[in-house]
Amino acid sequence: MGVTARIRTGDGWAVEHAVVTLTDMRGEQVLRAEADTDGAVRTGQALPPGPYTAIVTAVGYAPHAATALVTASGRAELGTVTLTRQGGSELPPPGRWVIDPAHSTVAAVAQHLGISSVHGRFTEFGGSVEIASDVRSSTVEATLAADSIDTGNALRDKHLRSPDFLDVEQHPSLVYRGTSVRESAPGTWMVDGTLELRGIVREVPLELTYSGTSTDPWGGLRAAFRASATLHREDFAMHYNQIVQAGVAAIGATLRVELDIQLVREDAADAS
Repeated sequence: MGVTARIRTGDGWAVEHAVVTLTDMRGEQVLRAEADTDGAVRTGQALPPGPYTAIVTAVGYAPHAATALVTASGRAELGTVTLTRQGGSELPPPGRWVIDPAHSTVAAVAQHLGISSVHGRFTEFGGSVEIASDVRSSTVEATLAADSIDTGNALRDKHLRSPDFLDVEQHPSLVYRGTSVRESAPGTWMVDGTLELRGIVREVPLELTYSGTSTDPWGGLRAAFRASATLHREDFAMHYNQIVQAGVAAIGATLRVELDIQLVREDAADAS
C-alpha cells in the first residue's frame, strides 16, 4: 500500500531528502513523504484508487511532475524519478569529498622570453570539497606545500622557493578557499574564492568543468574535475624579473594554473 519511488540524479546517484507530494484531481494534497538517504520513498498509507499528480522536489533541483495511478490495492509505484540540477547541469551528489593527490595534478605554466612556456607542478597538496544540496553554497579548501614546486630544473626550483617568488621559509603553504559556486555556462561552473600566497590574500575565481563520477575497485565513489585560473604575479608581490631586451622580460607577468582533480566521497572512503 502507499507510494514507492526511487529519486536519482541524471548520473544515477541518490537524491537524499527529496520530497514527494501527491495531489488529487482537485489539487488537494493527500500525501507528503520524504526520501531516505538512499533516495527511496516508501509509505504505508492506502489511497483511494484513481489518478493523482506526483510532484518531486529537492533543494537545488528542478521540480518533477508526473501522473501517478493508484491501483485497487491502494498502491502507486512511481519507479525511478530522475531530477536535474537547476540550470540543467549535473554535479556529484552532496557530501564531503576529499582530494586524492595520487590521481590529481596541480600544474602551472609561465611564459619564458615571450616565445615559449615553462611548466611546473606542486607535488604535495590536499584538501576537501563540500558539495551542498544547493550547489551554489558548496565550498572548497585546499593547501599546497610551497617547497614542493617542481619544474624539472633544480636551479630554477631553488630560485622559485626563494624570497623572489614563493618565499617558502616565511610562507610554507598556499591556501585556496572557495566560498560559492555558480554556473557560468551549460556544463561550466565558476568557483568564487581566494588564494593566500606569500601571506597575501587575493580573489581568484576558478573556471570548472565536471568530468563525471565512478566507483573504484575498493567501493569508493569518485568524482573528477578540471579547473583553471590566471594569476598575476604582481598581485602577490612577486616583482622579480629580468629584462633581456627592450620590451621583453624573461618571465611573463601572468601564470596559468591548471588543475586535474579526482575526489573521493568521504563516507565511501571511510568504508573502503
